[in-house]
Amino acid sequence: MNKVYDFHTHTILSDGELICSEQIRRAQTHGYAAIAISDHVDESNIDFVLSSLNKFVDNESSFFEGIKILKGVEITHVPPSLIDELAKYAKENGADVVLVHGETIVEPVFQKTDYYAVNSKYVDILAHPGLITEEEVALAASNGVFLELSARKGHSLSNGHVAKLAQKYDAKLLVNSDAHGPDDFLDYDFSLKVAMSAGLNIEEAKKIVERNPLELL
Repeated sequence: MNKVYDFHTHTILSDGELICSEQIRRAQTHGYAAIAISDHVDESNIDFVLSSLNKFVDNESSFFEGIKILKGVEITHVPPSLIDELAKYAKENGADVVLVHGETIVEPVFQKTDYYAVNSKYVDILAHPGLITEEEVALAASNGVFLELSARKGHSLSNGHVAKLAQKYDAKLLVNSDAHGPDDFLDYDFSLKVAMSAGLNIEEAKKIVERNPLELL
C-alpha cells in the first residue's frame, strides 16, 4: 500500500469533530504513515493546544504502531506582524510543525498574512495560500516554506494558481486534507488527484505526495 502523509488536520482542540485518539486511529485505517494534528491557534489558546498535544503524544503515541504523529499548530487569523513571534513560541513549546492559515479566497484573512508567513524561519507550511503573489512564492522557495494544495472544499479553488507559480519559482508543494471530520481523510489515489487537478503531471504529483513530505519528518 502506498503511504499517505498529511500535515494539516483538526481535532476538538479547535474546530474538528474528533478527539486525538480517534483522529489517529482513523488515519491508520486510511493508510497514513504520518499525520500532524495542527489545530487553530492564536494567543488565546496556543498554550492549551500545545500542552494537550504534548500530553497525548507522550502518553499514547507508542500504542499507534506504524504511524508517526506530529504535534502541530495552524496560526489562524492572527495579525500578520505577530506571526513570526507566535511561530517561534510554538516551536519552543513542542510544535514539530507550524502552519499558517493563508489568504484563502473564502475567508476574510488579513492581507499580508502570506507575506509574513513565508518570511518566518519558524513556519513550515503556508496552508491554502489563495491568490498568493509571485514575490511571495519566490520567498517561500528561498526560505524553504512549503505551499499547500488543499483537498478541502473552498480552499482548493486556488490550487491551480498556487501550483503554477510554485512550478515557476521551484517552491515546494504538499497535498494536505485540512480534515475536520471523519469523512475528510485522504488516501493515496485521491492525494494524487488533488495534485493533478491543480495542473501537475503524474510524475510531479507523485513527487509532491511521496517525496516532499519526507523533508518534514
